[in-house]
Amino acid sequence: MNTTSTPEPTVQLAAFDLTKRAPRSPRVQLGGYVILARCLDKGRAAIAGTLGEYHFDCPLDNQFLGFVGIEAAALREQLAAGKTDGEILDWVEANARHRRTAEEIEAWVRQQEKRGPQNPDQRAYFDEVKAAVAPARTDIASWFDLLDVDDHVSFGGKA
Repeated sequence: MNTTSTPEPTVQLAAFDLTKRAPRSPRVQLGGYVILARCLDKGRAAIAGTLGEYHFDCPLDNQFLGFVGIEAAALREQLAAGKTDGEILDWVEANARHRRTAEEIEAWVRQQEKRGPQNPDQRAYFDEVKAAVAPARTDIASWFDLLDVDDHVSFGGKA
């Protein structure tokens, strides 16, 4: 009788090292959804220990998670299982508490692309980050604009 045990297979997580590069832009669509691809990059990096200054389950991620009705912990579990973007999208569509039509998704995407600070605290934070990364830019009006320029500048680009 063989008494040695076979080790469990390890899942190779295709995670970006977010200490060396930015996650995908919040504008990148996956299954028609904005934010999701960036959320997946950050979730995988969190699991791999390469999240850097980024945050998984942040207010931006929660815009998507709340829209579809998925919990961050459940999404993280799926990411930890090594699922691809396509497999995660299938899982989201199968498990979303809020089933959305293509028209609802399109309207939500348009709203997210334009969404800016909604209260004085958010405005103060937005203005602080903008002043730090792109003080001369007058075209930064939405969170997506700010995140894109912040990511670019954080990894050596010019505003």
